[in-house]
Amino acid sequence: MGATLHVCITCRAGLKPAEGAPCAGARVHEAINALAVPEGVTVKPVECLSACKNGPSIALTGPGRWSYIYGPVGEDDAAVILEGAAAYAGTSDGIVPWRERPALFRKNVIARLPAMEANS
Repeated sequence: MGATLHVCITCRAGLKPAEGAPCAGARVHEAINALAVPEGVTVKPVECLSACKNGPSIALTGPGRWSYIYGPVGEDDAAVILEGAAAYAGTSDGIVPWRERPALFRKNVIARLPAMEANS
């Protein structure tokens, strides 16, 4: 199956980072990359998910699956994000049963997008 975890690396969460310091989104990406990424999950940095008012955000996508955007997320959420990404990767349609989703994924959904249909 497999899934892609997109992490916004340009989000400043409404704050100007200290001189030379990475912005909030880049710090989330670094925290995720510091952990073991579950099998079937690919982490991909992206420059903007257009969820700026929500702070750092992530998106989960996969072929033939619903896609989700979550935020705000923080560095301390890295392990939970990967747990949720692994659950998503284990589905065929992108829908993880409500009670099996980490609380972060139940409470911080910004958007849910239907799966794209393959061209015939």
